[in-house]
Amino acid sequence: MKKYTGLDDITDLQELIAEARALKANPYAYEHLGKRKRLVMLFFNSSLRTRLSTEKAASNLGMDVTVMNFNSDAWKLEFEDGTVMNADTSEHVKEAAKVISQYGDVIAVRAFPTLTDKAKDESEYVISNFVKYATVPVVNMESATAHPLQALADAITITELSEKKKPKVVLSWAPHPKALPHAVANSFIGMMQKMDVELTVTHPKGYELSDATMKDTPVVYDQDEALKDADFVYVKNWSNYEDYGKVLATVDSHSSWTITDEKLGDAKFMHCLPVRRNVIVADEVLDGEQSVVIEQANNRTFSAQVVLKKILENLN
Repeated sequence: MKKYTGLDDITDLQELIAEARALKANPYAYEHLGKRKRLVMLFFNSSLRTRLSTEKAASNLGMDVTVMNFNSDAWKLEFEDGTVMNADTSEHVKEAAKVISQYGDVIAVRAFPTLTDKAKDESEYVISNFVKYATVPVVNMESATAHPLQALADAITITELSEKKKPKVVLSWAPHPKALPHAVANSFIGMMQKMDVELTVTHPKGYELSDATMKDTPVVYDQDEALKDADFVYVKNWSNYEDYGKVLATVDSHSSWTITDEKLGDAKFMHCLPVRRNVIVADEVLDGEQSVVIEQANNRTFSAQVVLKKILENLN
């Protein structure tokens, strides 16, 4: 693996999941791979699970880690070509990416979308510029349109916990007071399309995702109908795609989409976290035995670790 910026960088998903599970059973088995190697983690947005799990994954492999928060620790970067830098940007990504490549063996980047400029966000201008100008492998810790490390952790979780050869997996939209990105939903759908599952997406009309994401995945606008006989229910909010970044109605007007015990049935509940209690999901679900959100969060370490292992093997 030369980089991990999207799901297309996976050549054999089942092999990758199996390796991740083996690392979970023996996390220090490949400590030698990362000896005298450094992971540089660049955060343009805040993080909890992504930062801690990726740092732990690197440490398990014997790597040293440097963390930089661009909102507070570094010069504001310019990403546009030909820009006259006479405003608030102090350094261009062309220089920054090459310089950082001299300090680290792998660069991991986290940068959220604008949710105002669809074309700019879909160009993945932050992560794509680091891939273009860095001279070392780049890992996507969530970008404008994708969260491939989370999706891999989700695939590991479903593989571990599924009691059926082909489980029914439902991705359900849920209300949220803020406009949220499409990245988690995009990557989860893309990952499930690579797995042997029965995938259904449910959301109110107006929250359709891009055709490029959905492909032939069925959409059921009746949430209760979609959730029938589900084995896994993954819940996530996302904002409008066509009227880009907009929230179409108040939280209260969509309160019927909140996941409750009655809606969940016998399914396992999944969410990438953080989650707003009693808005996205009722306390009774999140605190119940069918919630697997903590297992998901734990698997974030091993999704990152297996990706870093593959990259280090390619470097050594």
